Amino acid sequence: MSLPTSLLKSNVPDDSSENDVRNQQCVRFWPDYRTMWRWHFYAGLLCIPIVIVLSISGAIYLFKSEIEAWNDWEYDHLAIASSKHSAAEQIRSALAAFPGSTFSSYEIPKSATSAGRVIVRQDGKSIRAYVHPGTLEVLHTANDSERFMRQIFRLHGELWMGNRGSNLVELTASWTIILILTGLILWWPRNVRGLGGILYPRFHKGERILWRDFHSVTGIWVSFLVLFLLVSGLPWAKFWGDYFRNVRVITGTASARQDWSNSSDGSRSARTEKTMGEHADHGTGRSHASQSNLSPAELKAIDTVLASVVPLNLSAPVVVSPPRKGTSEWPVKSMTPNRPFRENLVVDGSTGKVISRDGFWDRPVLDRIVAVGIAAHEGRLFGWPNQLLGMVAVLGLIMLSLSGFVLWWRRREKGVLGAPESFVSPRVSMGFLLLVLCLGIYLPLFGASLLLVLILERLVLRRIPPVQRWLGLQSCVSHSEPLTCLPP
Repeated sequence: MSLPTSLLKSNVPDDSSENDVRNQQCVRFWPDYRTMWRWHFYAGLLCIPIVIVLSISGAIYLFKSEIEAWNDWEYDHLAIASSKHSAAEQIRSALAAFPGSTFSSYEIPKSATSAGRVIVRQDGKSIRAYVHPGTLEVLHTANDSERFMRQIFRLHGELWMGNRGSNLVELTASWTIILILTGLILWWPRNVRGLGGILYPRFHKGERILWRDFHSVTGIWVSFLVLFLLVSGLPWAKFWGDYFRNVRVITGTASARQDWSNSSDGSRSARTEKTMGEHADHGTGRSHASQSNLSPAELKAIDTVLASVVPLNLSAPVVVSPPRKGTSEWPVKSMTPNRPFRENLVVDGSTGKVISRDGFWDRPVLDRIVAVGIAAHEGRLFGWPNQLLGMVAVLGLIMLSLSGFVLWWRRREKGVLGAPESFVSPRVSMGFLLLVLCLGIYLPLFGASLLLVLILERLVLRRIPPVQRWLGLQSCVSHSEPLTCLPP
């Protein structure tokens, strides 16, 4: 969080006075080392609280499948006689348990001893019913939106604040990307004298150096993992997700059926994203209004559908949804967390014929890239090593946050925030401005917030002397060479 005096002096002659140091720093191309440090300081200070929340919730979510399997263990290890009731009968049993409800979807049992999972809708809520296939007893019911992993999903994605929270998470993620990039610039070795403090911490240099090494060394080892997690999580964000979709529409690369949702409002894509442990019949293109109560004869068609689908051995969980009103086409979807193995089918309920089937390689390239990124983000792309890398990344983020806070707290001076003083040079690096412009286009909330901060600093904060001193702002003016920095 703070810059050692030795690093400041390493860029200037040893016999320079303090004013000479400031003069030389001012005439450098902007942004200089101090500016990078300042950006890193503010990005870290503002992001740390939310980053810690996202890291902890993300670590839990890495084990979503294991946690839900543990919670449902007793419903997947039932004593079942040889005779089982059909899926249609199980659905009717679930509907009878909730008078006035409508059938939403049915999850194909994972094993011969698993209870049937039936999702019904009642009063606008999705309710999961666990039905014993032998006795048709409803063993357990749960409101899907109140399940533990659904709450963790909402905390991680929107801080339990809906779309506003999603925007806040996206803003934090955008500035954390800047935090990582500026950290790499600050870490870049200067006057290298061994790898201590660069690739491993120095335990014999004292507590102050040790904390700094913990911060910088942890950063270099996890930075690229963290950048991947940040970038791969953006499609879920409300603002960036809409931005991405609009760009695809403009460029003609949009897909007819998107495999992820970035909304928590009342839209169909958002509602279905919250069923079946985060997903149900998302992407089927139907609305709830088109799903009517099926007659016993119509409902019986699901058994014909299952007879065709079960032998295909789709990756679990596999969800079957009712057809649109007036049709016999039943959507079937594999909702495996390893998204490259997901498939979408449409099956004729009257004949059992598979009308259409599409998988990973049938999707546009961008959708495939996003699918791989999301699966890796969730720790499901290549098994437990993927989860391990995810844990390394989130634990590293927590270590960076805590060590950064300690560095700031130990070095801050009384009466000031502790940020590096600002020295503004009129000679601007065009390459850096181009980089910031590209980042602002790619991360629109970052670009908008940066512009707002710059305007606020120039027009307001620098005009209030106590605030200017507290924030460490300085002014540089040029009368003649050399350029001088005037403190407030």
